[in-house]
Amino acid sequence: MLTIKCAKCGTKIFKYLKIGKGELHICIKSRISKDFSARDGTFVKCPKCGNIIGIDKGTFIKLKKGAFTYSGTKIP
Repeated sequence: MLTIKCAKCGTKIFKYLKIGKGELHICIKSRISKDFSARDGTFVKCPKCGNIIGIDKGTFIKLKKGAFTYSGTKIP
């Protein structure tokens, strides 16, 4: 389970179940266990500072590189 945080202020954005190796480019919505984000149309933002984390594409969220950090473990 990964905890995805805002790179600017460190506020929690998602609790996400990452399956597989590799970098985190998208978050599949069905794998998000807790969502703390703010939404502005299709933009997914940090609820505290308003930093744009990604764009909602329907079934997944495409994350913006450098806008977030994460900690936790991936499931291989």
